[in-house]
Amino acid sequence: MKKVKQILAIIGVIILVGLYISTIVCAVSASENFMNMLMTSIYASVIIPVLIWAYSFIYKLIKKDSEEKDTTEH
Repeated sequence: MKKVKQILAIIGVIILVGLYISTIVCAVSASENFMNMLMTSIYASVIIPVLIWAYSFIYKLIKKDSEEKDTTEH
């Protein structure tokens, strides 16, 4: 399980770095289409880490709740 978490963390870092690079590229470009892409990139750079944190938080709550039910049944 620890190895899976490490792989997922590395994938997450790669995605975020890609988003940051695309944000910089879109910020320096002067085209109108790049402005929409810049806003999308900034939005994704904020929302994706928040969603990952929320999913992991909910997973921990569900897992903890499930473990408590298992220990009380025995």
